[in-house]
Amino acid sequence: MHIILNGEETAISGPTLLAMVKEKGFAPDSVIAEVNLQLIKKEDWEQTVLAEGDTVELLSFVGGG
Repeated sequence: MHIILNGEETAISGPTLLAMVKEKGFAPDSVIAEVNLQLIKKEDWEQTVLAEGDTVELLSFVGGG
C-alpha cells in the first residue's frame, strides 16, 4: 500500500499507524502523529488502520534554548 508520509509517497506493509511508525524506524515515544489532518492519540495508534493514499505526518519536538 502507498501513503504520503511527511510529504513523500512511500510504500508500507503494516496495516496500522503503530506498525507503520515502527516499520519506518521511528521511535513511537518520540513522535506525534497526524493522519489526514487529524491528530491521533498514541493509545489509538494500534487501532488506527491506514488506507491507500492516506496522508501521515510524524512530528518530533526538539528542545533547546
